[in-house]
Amino acid sequence: MTEFVIANMAPIIFVSMVIFLLVGFPVAFALAANGIFFALIGIELGLLGPQLFQALPDRIFGIMSNDTLLAIPFFTFMGLILERSGMAEDLLDTIGQLFGPLRGGLAFAVIFVGALLAATTGVVAASVISMGLISLPIMLRYGYDTKLATGVIAASGTLAQIIPPSLVLIIMADQLGKSVGDMYAGAFIPGLTLTAFYVGYVVLVAIFRPRWVPALPLDARTLRGGRLVWRVLTTLVPPLMLIFLVLGTIFLGIATPTEGGAMGATGALIMALTRRRLSWKLLRQAMDTTAKLTTFVVFILVGARVFSLTFYGVDGHRWVEHLLTGLPGGEVGFLIVVNVLVFLLAFFLDFFELSFIVVPLLGPVAQALGIDLIWFGVLLAVNMQTSFMHPPFGFALFYLRSVAPAAVKTTDIYWGAIPFVCIQIIMVTILIFVPQLVTFGLAQDVAVDLDKVQIEMPTSDYGAPAGLQGPSGASPADAEDAASKAIRDAMKQDQGK
Repeated sequence: MTEFVIANMAPIIFVSMVIFLLVGFPVAFALAANGIFFALIGIELGLLGPQLFQALPDRIFGIMSNDTLLAIPFFTFMGLILERSGMAEDLLDTIGQLFGPLRGGLAFAVIFVGALLAATTGVVAASVISMGLISLPIMLRYGYDTKLATGVIAASGTLAQIIPPSLVLIIMADQLGKSVGDMYAGAFIPGLTLTAFYVGYVVLVAIFRPRWVPALPLDARTLRGGRLVWRVLTTLVPPLMLIFLVLGTIFLGIATPTEGGAMGATGALIMALTRRRLSWKLLRQAMDTTAKLTTFVVFILVGARVFSLTFYGVDGHRWVEHLLTGLPGGEVGFLIVVNVLVFLLAFFLDFFELSFIVVPLLGPVAQALGIDLIWFGVLLAVNMQTSFMHPPFGFALFYLRSVAPAAVKTTDIYWGAIPFVCIQIIMVTILIFVPQLVTFGLAQDVAVDLDKVQIEMPTSDYGAPAGLQGPSGASPADAEDAASKAIRDAMKQDQGK
């Protein structure tokens, strides 16, 4: 029995962690408890040394000193201030009036507002709840199909998952060891493409099921002509300016994501002040919610670090790598299996848990297969977006159910979500076979010809360093050539690894 446990420690730890999560034990404590418990067993069996626990303080302090994670409270605070200051209500009213004469106009308005809120708030719950409270009663009043209306609202709210400044992209970049700015740049086109797919679906419904998406009646279009133009300008320009302030400065390299988040939070406060909607009560609510969400993320991250310390200590990462690199189909086979796995896990785990538990195990395998980690991270983020839409556990569906009128059945919300889950799966498939949607515009690594590298070393009265001296009687210049050649050879060896 002891030999079996020693030989299979990694899979035993992994299965134990899955069982804890399925039972419903809090994720952060399940991860930490598994890590400490199996570390003690590993020490007792001689697999691990007692010094393993000496590494824990450094790993936890590394989380606290991670500047990248500061972007999470900044973007969360920005989104909450904007959501509570009525920006969503103004946008939905204005864009609804703009698209009102078209069949499906209100659905188009919800999708475009969802994309705008995603690019300013980055919080799924805020987007879904805002649009559910404001637009769902209006859509039902004017004869929209209940399933379509609820599906559009839930799906549009989840755009905050993939369109920057998404919180999951920040975590994904941190877990994969990549730049948040690159992850944002890689996710921008897929996010817009997914938005276009949602619009295309509503267009098809308007063509083949026009009764489901009627145009607004004339008496409901209260804004026309110059008044409508003025309203569009005054409502749309401030959010677009805020988007440029945050994302534009990040993409142009002027600001880091953390600095961009700080500027976004400041901009949101200014917008709320100019609308005379900022109060101490609103400010306190936003700060309380931001503190709770940030604490939630950090606790999960601490638990994940404790778990990974033990898991890596028993070579669990090598077990996962051997398991996944041996799949048939090579890179494509790996991507298909991983995305099916993440899709199924998303029925039970939210994107935070998937990001902290699954991604650190998959990232090294993807890198070993030569997969671009930015592309891989965006691909997983789009896949994790389905975790919000899965009936019956999708969080976006729960958010919408909490604010939907009593006349809306829960089954209508579930059936309305299914077409959009299918669209998200199609988007994942497209990204697998068209990675250029992500990698287009990203900075490419510069190829360096090491044979042409010239290394100049200052001459010294003490001669060349020991071990780099030329043959007996060689001149200092020969010694310098020998040193340069030795350094170039070492660089070539590193490059070949």
